[in-house]
Amino acid sequence: MCPLFLFLHRRYTNISRESKEALINEEIRFKELRVIADDGEQLGIMSRDEALELSEKKELDLVCIAPKANPPVCKILDYGKYRYELQKKEKEAKKNQKVTQVKEIRLSTFIEEHDVQVKAKTAGKFLKSGDRVKVSLRFRGREAAYKDKGLKVMEMFAAELEDIASVEKKPVFEGRNLSMVLVPKNDK
Repeated sequence: MCPLFLFLHRRYTNISRESKEALINEEIRFKELRVIADDGEQLGIMSRDEALELSEKKELDLVCIAPKANPPVCKILDYGKYRYELQKKEKEAKKNQKVTQVKEIRLSTFIEEHDVQVKAKTAGKFLKSGDRVKVSLRFRGREAAYKDKGLKVMEMFAAELEDIASVEKKPVFEGRNLSMVLVPKNDK
C-alpha cells in the first residue's frame, strides 16, 4: 500500500474516533424519545418529529444526552452552550488532576555510606514533591557474586528514608539488576 494512503487513513480514523459528539436534531434516528425541556421540566415521551418541532419553536437544539436509555433521553437546549460547559468541566477536572512521576536513583554495589546519604537526600526531594522513586542497583561483571551486599545497600537506602517513604515494592532481582520502589508515606 502507498505510505501516503496509510498516513491519511490513520489520521482520519483517529479523527473519527475522537469525535464522540452527542446526536443533535436530525441526527437522532430514534422513533420515541423521553424529552426534557431547557429548564429541566420533564415533557414526557413523544415522537422524534414532535420533539424536533418543539425545539424549533423555542429556537434551540434537540440533544440526545442518554442514547442507551430506554427510551433514549433528549434535552432541548442551546448546543453551543452545552459543549462549552462540557469543555469547561473537562478542563477543570484536568486542572485538579495530580500527575505523579517515577523518578529513578541508581546505586552501585560497593557505594560508600556518605554517597548513600547524598542520594537519599535527592530521593527525599522527589518524595516530598509527591513522586515515586525507583531505586536500582546494577551488578557489573563479578559483582553478581555479591548479591547479599546489594541487598544490604538497598536496606541501608530504605532505612535512610523510612521517616518520609515506605517501600511499595521490596528489592527484587531482575536479571543483573536489583530494584525497589519507594512511595511517599502520605500516599499509602
